[in-house]
Amino acid sequence: MLDIWVIPPHDPRMSMSPTPDDSPSNASQDAGEENDILSGRRVLIVEDDPFIAMALEDTLLDFGMCPAGIASNLREAERLARESLFDVALLDVNIGHDTIDPVADAVAARGLPFIFTTGHGRAGLPEAYRDRAIVEKPFYVDEILRALREELQRG
Repeated sequence: MLDIWVIPPHDPRMSMSPTPDDSPSNASQDAGEENDILSGRRVLIVEDDPFIAMALEDTLLDFGMCPAGIASNLREAERLARESLFDVALLDVNIGHDTIDPVADAVAARGLPFIFTTGHGRAGLPEAYRDRAIVEKPFYVDEILRALREELQRG
């Protein structure tokens, strides 16, 4: 897996690598446990930070998932949310100066699960979706995988 560090580089939680306590053998065991629900799943990524988007894409591929599309701006995110085939979406709450609300609305209208990624906690979520799954930045790979697994199991 490619290790990507984003701002601030001294914060180990920004690494998209396994948690420091994970050994390679544990990571592969976790992947085997998750393959039933995660393997082959298509994930829409909406993220305006190219380093985080690339790290998420690599992580999905490493764990047998397929990026269904990656959007770094609201217009593209809305189009993908309406038109692309995906099983679950990872939605950055703030895309540049825009908020993710219309994209979350489009995904919800299709009855598909989604997870917010944000550095602002629940207070930063769109009001209509404060009860939805969230992974707070900076995050570890296992946090993303756990959230994906839980949302897909909820169906």
